[in-house]
Amino acid sequence: MKSKNILYIVFGIALIASSCKKFLEIAPPKTSAASESVFNTDDLATSAVLNMYSTMNGNSFAFGSSSVTFVGGLSSDELLNYGGLTAFYDDELSPANNTLTTLFDNPYSIIFKANSVLEGLDLSNGLTPSVKSQLQGEAYFVRAFTYFNLVNLFGPVPLNLNSDYRQNRANPRASIDQIYQQMINDLHLAEGLLTDQYVTTERVRPNLAAVQALLARVYLYNKDYVNAEKCASLIIAKTTTYSLVPLNNVFLKNSQEAIWQLFPPSNSSGFEGNIFILTNPPVVVSLRSAFVLNAFEANDKRKTSWVNSFTNSTGTYYFPYKYKVKSTVPSTEYSMVLRLGEQYLIRAEARAQQNNLTGAIDDLDKIRDRAGLPLLALINPTINKSDLLDAIQKERRVELFTEWGHRWFDLTRTGKATEVLTPLKPKWEPTDVLYPIPLAEITRNPNSSQNAGY
Repeated sequence: MKSKNILYIVFGIALIASSCKKFLEIAPPKTSAASESVFNTDDLATSAVLNMYSTMNGNSFAFGSSSVTFVGGLSSDELLNYGGLTAFYDDELSPANNTLTTLFDNPYSIIFKANSVLEGLDLSNGLTPSVKSQLQGEAYFVRAFTYFNLVNLFGPVPLNLNSDYRQNRANPRASIDQIYQQMINDLHLAEGLLTDQYVTTERVRPNLAAVQALLARVYLYNKDYVNAEKCASLIIAKTTTYSLVPLNNVFLKNSQEAIWQLFPPSNSSGFEGNIFILTNPPVVVSLRSAFVLNAFEANDKRKTSWVNSFTNSTGTYYFPYKYKVKSTVPSTEYSMVLRLGEQYLIRAEARAQQNNLTGAIDDLDKIRDRAGLPLLALINPTINKSDLLDAIQKERRVELFTEWGHRWFDLTRTGKATEVLTPLKPKWEPTDVLYPIPLAEITRNPNSSQNAGY
């Protein structure tokens, strides 16, 4: 549900000419943000789409201390807290928490813009057909991606499918099944609109592979293992465009492993390296020592390539080192959202769930081989299904740590959160697998309701 201040949101339109990062403010119509004047040229329509990504590149669910990466790491067993997000770390979230409100509201501002783009494109008759299809596909993709994060953080949430704030301000919470079906519908629409070609020389605007990658993840979470395997296989087969790369190269901009990345905010080196890399004792977060010392197998190259430490007289502090750049501008690294490594792990899990253990082992071994680990096919070829699924989750933990809340989502979707987090968080309750609906949303939306336990 949108905040009342959506009444005053301006629909920023990017100026294409040079940087795509300066904006012309255009006031929305009284009930809808769609404007035919914005969508009567290819450049202006493209600018409207780029504005969705620029919204992500601010202090939203993608970047900063209200990002899914940040709060997911604190809520799970990845990060230690030294800063101001104690409520996530200590499992004492209140509906009145300001970061929680930001985490809820900012995605809806992106959804609002995606809906506005779709409405504007629907009204437009003057665009080049291929450009119109590309922009529609991107908007459907962004809406689905944003809802994926909302539903996995908050559970049932309002399903806003237009930019009419008068309707959206009173939308009830849709069921999780309804939201997943809408995501799948949106992604299938995007699938028919986008191609495998990136529209720029960089991988920062979604293409067909990005749609298929997100579909694979959505199907996996929805326990549709047949389709999860199919979608992941489509990407894995695109060997001329995507490949597993050396560990220290994974997070470089336009990496061959990248399916979709976000470019950093203007004049920024990117969120991850800036906030995670320690040059002094931590004041915000560090990696939990137990994760560093216990999660990795012996001789796992990811422990040396993707984890680093800072030591002084007060102790040794570990930090994520997937991103190597703390402050260099322009950045050589872009925030990784979707990558090939995850697709191998999705297909491994989907295959294991379908009792194709040999295929699952083969996929898992692709990831293990890059990490310098012995192949499961050699050391445990007769592993049973239950143990293989556990091995896949362990591999996801060390492959995807501090990336977009994967660990938090894995604990909650597999039902392992209570088992893993009870020893770490004395106030943990099983209902804490969902964050509370913000008090601001409960107050402004007469049809909203609170999650259990809050």
